[in-house]
Amino acid sequence: MDQTTTSPVVGQPSQQHSTAKLKQSPTPDSSDSMDQHGITTPPDKSSRSSFSSVREVDLDMAQTFTSTKISSYSRQPEEAIEDIPSPQEMATTQPHFIPPVTQPNSKLHGCWFPAVAAEGFQGWKQIGVRGRQASKSYGDLQALKIVWSTPVIPTKKKDPERPAPGQSSIEKLPTEILGQIIDHLVLDVPPNGISARNVDLMCLLLTSRTLHSATLNALYKNITIPHSRIFRKFLSHISQNQELGTIVRRLDFSHFNPMPLFSTASERATTRDLTPETLMQCLELTPFLREFLAQEYVEEDIDGNVLRKLFFGLKRLQGIDFCGCSSAGFKTAFQSILLSDWPETLSISRLSLHKCITLPPSVFETILPRLGNLTHLDLSGTRVTDEALQSIPHNAKITHLNLSTCKLLTADVVIHFLANHPAVRELVFLSLGADARSHQLLDEDDLTKLIPALPHTLRSLSLKGSKMNSSHIDLLRPLTKHLEELALGRRLKISDIDRLFVPDEDSSGDGDGDSNMVDAQLAWVPHTLKYLDLSDYTAAELDLLTLFARSTSLLKRHSAPLEVVEVAEDLEKRLAKSPVTRRLGWAVTENGSRAWLVRVAGHDSQEDGTSSRDFGFRSWKLGASFWGMRKVPVAVAEVGGMYGSYMFKRRL
Repeated sequence: MDQTTTSPVVGQPSQQHSTAKLKQSPTPDSSDSMDQHGITTPPDKSSRSSFSSVREVDLDMAQTFTSTKISSYSRQPEEAIEDIPSPQEMATTQPHFIPPVTQPNSKLHGCWFPAVAAEGFQGWKQIGVRGRQASKSYGDLQALKIVWSTPVIPTKKKDPERPAPGQSSIEKLPTEILGQIIDHLVLDVPPNGISARNVDLMCLLLTSRTLHSATLNALYKNITIPHSRIFRKFLSHISQNQELGTIVRRLDFSHFNPMPLFSTASERATTRDLTPETLMQCLELTPFLREFLAQEYVEEDIDGNVLRKLFFGLKRLQGIDFCGCSSAGFKTAFQSILLSDWPETLSISRLSLHKCITLPPSVFETILPRLGNLTHLDLSGTRVTDEALQSIPHNAKITHLNLSTCKLLTADVVIHFLANHPAVRELVFLSLGADARSHQLLDEDDLTKLIPALPHTLRSLSLKGSKMNSSHIDLLRPLTKHLEELALGRRLKISDIDRLFVPDEDSSGDGDGDSNMVDAQLAWVPHTLKYLDLSDYTAAELDLLTLFARSTSLLKRHSAPLEVVEVAEDLEKRLAKSPVTRRLGWAVTENGSRAWLVRVAGHDSQEDGTSSRDFGFRSWKLGASFWGMRKVPVAVAEVGGMYGSYMFKRRL
């Protein structure tokens, strides 16, 4: 969260002797919302947006996205002139004394007139006070300072039931509980650069010493940097007050976008806001940092010294994300630290090198053997090798593993790793997806060996791009009793896929077909699938007549709790035009290069009028609510910015 724009550390400049004061223009409306389903969002939060950002929309339908291309974080506040004099200026108006004619030196006799009416006085009701015509009331005279007595301020009686300062019930709460309460007031992602935010937290800072301390922790714990000027302001704050730097636990650049501020790279370098030197200074001032989230727009500001500080100098660092960093400078920076004196074990437990396509295999062979605390690993699209994968320590406990489109891995090593390595016995998320147009990791025989070896702790499995046949349905059926997300490979028929949702019909022909069918229905365990990925099947490969047939259960009520079916782009256009899609209770939505069939909430409502709609929040998603994420999240946070684009907008 970019708390720096509302931090109490640096005050706003004052205007004391100007005849006109400046005020900010009102916040423009925006429909770019990223709220969690079912939660009312404050106006500040609903108006935020960022470059290439994917936002969650608070609707009754899953997989509903909004995307924006230009960051509103960098907009500068517009200013308007207000000509009305301030109350302070009105209060400084002095009355005018006219001495008597007979005794011009006397101060006891004479007449007092307001300064604004000293010449041509027309009565009290013609005196302008604060832009209005005044009456002869005591309050108006007091505003002009022409009263001859001080008003008596009534003394307030002390309430015997009112607690003493620092002794209220909320101030006596433990710091941990008080911090959790205040965290609910924090906006996880900053709004646009115009409207004020975290106003409630600003008020809490002035309440008491106890609440001030707890609120500062909430303000500075998670820092989001949308552009370099905010980074410079944050760095200035923690440089002047180094105690604030010790509060920071997350430094998030996932929403960073330099484009609106700087037209050229040389202009950006001239400003010296975000550079390798200033980033290194920031890391020095945040010694207790636990999560560092970067992406391709800050890759040029990550040099060898920054990497050395991240891997060696921050002992409490647990999560690092370099999503999309693939420049030549980033590659050179990583190569420069390979010859350093590496410790035997790193503190990193969550590492994402998603789409870091230029890093050489030596990087993975150096880092992976030292990740004994590893739980989340995203190597999608990288040049990781079989040797590096097998070098992961046995004491690691990986729950999230993404090996999609890793072209240097071989099927035999991957299968052996998943079947025998102790670190992957509690997998929850596993992606082995591949783009079948350019690469295939698993064929039919590989899947026959792999599927039975997968753990029953899995909740998300991607076999996209693999070569499948009908026999694999029998192997996948036991997994569908605990899986919530499943991406299927190629060469299956609709009739094969349908067997995941209904029991087989008896075809023995022994005369006991009805009895066997009843037994099969009673023994059938319902599936738990919420999301099914069929994007490997083009419009020519997927038979729509069979898909909509009465004998097919995929789009019928019988497929519940299935909520989302991902389809190919060309198929999405045909399904959107088909009236049968809407009649069966499905809608078509798309985002970027991906498209989904989504079950409409309330179409198959229960008798009491409630809907069986599942909003998709799961602890293993770490803040995301959509189904079918392509990228492993590293921090528990609301998905947005470039991370949202890589997670829900792009192909593998």
